[in-house]
Amino acid sequence: PEDLNLPNAVITRIIKEALPDGVNISKEARSAISRAASVFVLYATSCANNFAMKGKRKTLNAGDVLSAMEEMEFQRFMVPLKESLEVYRREQKGKKEARKDKDKKADSEEQDKSREEDNDDDDERMEEEEQNDEEEVDN
Repeated sequence: PEDLNLPNAVITRIIKEALPDGVNISKEARSAISRAASVFVLYATSCANNFAMKGKRKTLNAGDVLSAMEEMEFQRFMVPLKESLEVYRREQKGKKEARKDKDKKADSEEQDKSREEDNDDDDERMEEEEQNDEEEVDN
């Protein structure tokens, strides 16, 4: 079904990156590559799902995909795939740590602001007490 095809813009970008400059591709060839890529993704997903089901899981993970690639006899892609996965994981870890640092900084700033407000409240109370003391002395 057409709904399962990958977006043409994505396919076109991948094709352009793979081909040398000055090489063109016909609309028909681009369509064939798009359909082939979609079939490949569906097949790889189905194979990966089988590994997840064997593991009694409903969620596919990277290991399932890597196992599926081996089962589909795409061993030559294993090394680049694993490298890409490692890069992705490092990026995600960096983003997660950056968010934690940002949250810690925001919490720290909130605590500082809260302390300042508490100090301001304390100062106001002390001033009121001093005024009350002075009024009592005057009376």
